[in-house]
Amino acid sequence: MATVNISFQDDLLNAIDNIAIEEARTRSELLREAARMYIDRKRRWENIFSYGKTQASAKNLKEEDVMNEIRAYRRRKIRD
Repeated sequence: MATVNISFQDDLLNAIDNIAIEEARTRSELLREAARMYIDRKRRWENIFSYGKTQASAKNLKEEDVMNEIRAYRRRKIRD
């Protein structure tokens, strides 16, 4: 395991420490979990966008087509 020095603004560090205390964790445990969650979320979004690009390419859709469909869906939702 490596040790890393990170600088935080005082108010952010206070918020981190308060949550760590509430959850009976160390600051390091909280920050490790936050980093894992960020990395997981980033990978999931990358997978979603990759899937979308694959589907759009297979159906020969352009970004404008997708945006038009989103707008139409939202208009239908408002009416319902």
